[in-house]
Amino acid sequence: MSRIGKLPVVLSDKIEAKIEWMLITLKGPLWTLEFTYSDAVEVKYQENELIVVLLDESRKALWGTTRSVLANMAEWVTNGYKKSLEINGVGYKFETQWNKLILSIGYSHKVEMEMPEWIKIEMDEKAKNILHISGIDKQLVGEVAAKIRAKKKPEPYKGKGIKYVGEYIRRKAGKTGA
Repeated sequence: MSRIGKLPVVLSDKIEAKIEWMLITLKGPLWTLEFTYSDAVEVKYQENELIVVLLDESRKALWGTTRSVLANMAEWVTNGYKKSLEINGVGYKFETQWNKLILSIGYSHKVEMEMPEWIKIEMDEKAKNILHISGIDKQLVGEVAAKIRAKKKPEPYKGKGIKYVGEYIRRKAGKTGA
């Protein structure tokens, strides 16, 4: 029995849900998303809740997966997703120009990155070394954040580089003098 699959997906009052055959459409304040689910499950909409019912026992894995995708969709259309990156190092900084991110990360040149259309990047007002990446697609936000982090991963001796906010970098002692 799936522990995830049997939980209902509670929708807020801001979300409109429409089910037609095997296509579910969720419309929220930020976006409208569609999802075509498998014939192994059935989705029912009642009293601001989506309930996923298993029809085919041999394809039980789709039960929890369908419920998780619907829960993520409900989150996407209302709040969206956000990841934050922090840059550490002398002279390291972020700059934003329209849909372009410019990184000064210790190379002889500045690194420029084009941002996808649905991604919004903004600097933190208080801390200038923090960059917020937000969008409606969790996978795309995570992918963009990972690509930015890959440009200069934090090194273990001084901790210089780009890391996620809250990420712990395991530090090494380094060379000891005689």
